[in-house]
Amino acid sequence: MRFIHTSDWQLGKPFGRVPEEARTVLREARLDAIDRLAAAARANGAPLVLVAGDVFDSPEPGDRVYRQALNRMKAQADVRFLLLPGNHDPLRADGLWSRLAADTPANVAALTEALPVDLGTGDGEQAVLLPAPLSHKRSVADPTQWFDGAETPPGALRIGLAHGSVQTFGGDADPNLVAVDRARRAGLAYLALGDWHGRIRIDERTYYSGTPEPDDFGREVTGVALLVDVSGNATPEVTELPIGRHHWLEEGWSLSGADDLDARIAGLAPGVARQDLVCRLRLSGLVTLAERVAVRRRLEDELAHEVRWLDLIADDLVTRPTDTDLSEIDAQGELHTAAVRLRAMMGEGGAEGRLAAQALERLYVEQMRAQRAGEA
Repeated sequence: MRFIHTSDWQLGKPFGRVPEEARTVLREARLDAIDRLAAAARANGAPLVLVAGDVFDSPEPGDRVYRQALNRMKAQADVRFLLLPGNHDPLRADGLWSRLAADTPANVAALTEALPVDLGTGDGEQAVLLPAPLSHKRSVADPTQWFDGAETPPGALRIGLAHGSVQTFGGDADPNLVAVDRARRAGLAYLALGDWHGRIRIDERTYYSGTPEPDDFGREVTGVALLVDVSGNATPEVTELPIGRHHWLEEGWSLSGADDLDARIAGLAPGVARQDLVCRLRLSGLVTLAERVAVRRRLEDELAHEVRWLDLIADDLVTRPTDTDLSEIDAQGELHTAAVRLRAMMGEGGAEGRLAAQALERLYVEQMRAQRAGEA
């Protein structure tokens, strides 16, 4: 039996912090992942796709996202999609999953009951899927507990599909907690899990696939699906398949001046197309006021327009204004006097010092802009 294990599509994810133009592209990329998953399934002779929860980002994804998802799966008529409710899109009476059950095309099934599902025969072996749909966003009970006593035909491959965490995070009642040894307890050939957005191996028969389209920083392996081969009592063969379009990268750059940027930018995410890069840069270092403005202008006016989205954090790029910096600001006038006062306030530190630094940078930028306008 060969299949694709995926999860956490979270179609309709809002990406609230991202600018509107980039947000639209990131949301569309999550829908495009359906097409890429189908292509991977077809290319690898695995026409069954198991989605381990969180198909949608919410129980009310909106008509466009809903229709796009169904139409894209329907268009892949030779690939079968089995969809599991997760904590983002749990079962609700007369809600999303009731609508899905009525609208799904022939190659799509909504797994809304905790009952065995016959997957048919692959290479002479019968396989049965044990799904654990979530009916609530947070549930204290282990949704996979019923797997242990589930009756399946003798010799059939038992494959579990669930959404939840195998690790507690210190809460009074961690929700949707799955027993870490559920595969062993229930005699599963493979346990396909969703909830964690990075690909993680728990044991030789238990895996999180992670989300097929990356959606945040700090995940070690994401943007993949898992190709799974199971046969009898043998250890499953699990292979990562690249699916995602975007690459989310977070880096810290310690700078001593604007000249440091050339090498940093040239070495940023080699092999990744700029338009597919979502980047968070944390800047640090001690620079002059002129250098700080030059750094920000280079990154915000150039790099930010090359990548999909640049999240620039420059709080730790500390400014040490020089006399030359201040001489650029209205050398003999009131603005110069204000700049000198702001530099003195910066030296006092604290919240007022930080505000003074921001004000001085803004004053410098506006003065440079006025000078350029005058020269034009």
